Amino acid sequence: MTSNPKLLLIGCGKMGSALLQGWLSQGIAASAITVVEPNPDMAAGLAAKFGVTAANTAEDLGADFAPDVVILAVKPQVMDPVLQSFTHLVQDREGPVFLSIAAGRTIASFEARLGRQAAIVRAMPNTPAAVGRGITVGCANTVVSLVQRDLCDRLMSAVGTVEWVDDEGHMDAVTAVSGSGPAYVFLLAEAMAKAGRTAGLPPQLSEKLAHATVAGAGELLYHSTEPAATLRENVTSPGGTTAAALAVLMDPHGLDPLVAKAIMAATRRSRELAQ
Repeated sequence: MTSNPKLLLIGCGKMGSALLQGWLSQGIAASAITVVEPNPDMAAGLAAKFGVTAANTAEDLGADFAPDVVILAVKPQVMDPVLQSFTHLVQDREGPVFLSIAAGRTIASFEARLGRQAAIVRAMPNTPAAVGRGITVGCANTVVSLVQRDLCDRLMSAVGTVEWVDDEGHMDAVTAVSGSGPAYVFLLAEAMAKAGRTAGLPPQLSEKLAHATVAGAGELLYHSTEPAATLRENVTSPGGTTAAALAVLMDPHGLDPLVAKAIMAATRRSRELAQ
């Protein structure tokens, strides 16, 4: 695996930008990265800020352009016309691996447009990638070589942890748990701040307490070798304030069934988007 694989990043929104900055900080040379961004001003800005090559369309790349990895970082609803512009990159042998981070788009949907000879990795990162704390789960088709899989692992590791599954059917639940999961945590912070205001705290203080507590607890969990259940038990004194609150949250009709219902709803929606 080369230290500077030739990368083609299609789309440079929030996740694409996070990946780009992660690759550069990882040591991949800017000269090895080409970004396709249809907005001319944004393309020029990317070239000036990061030193990468920026193009507006597939036609701007040139007939001899041959990347090692094509990273598809566009919204699922515009994926089909985007793919049509890059089918010429697929080759019978030693073609690039297509790495998609689009939610809900299956490997089969890419094979239908790129051909079954295309090497395809479907990946699901999440928004903490913006601060290098993301987690990505990947699934590869049978065409992807070990070298290509390792390369995709390296690229996604630039923004956090990477796990792999062989069964693509797991990807809908992955999307529900980790892909959508940050929103659940943000909602928890919102709910805590609102409850603090109801309990009589000044709004600004209540919001600061909620945000700092959620962020700090997440950092503690990140660095701990203990499971979440043990950390919860460690801060719960019998008969104390935490125990009183947990008695409500852990009621049979409390948080557990509500979270399970939410995860199942997100899983079903991911499957619907794949149709």
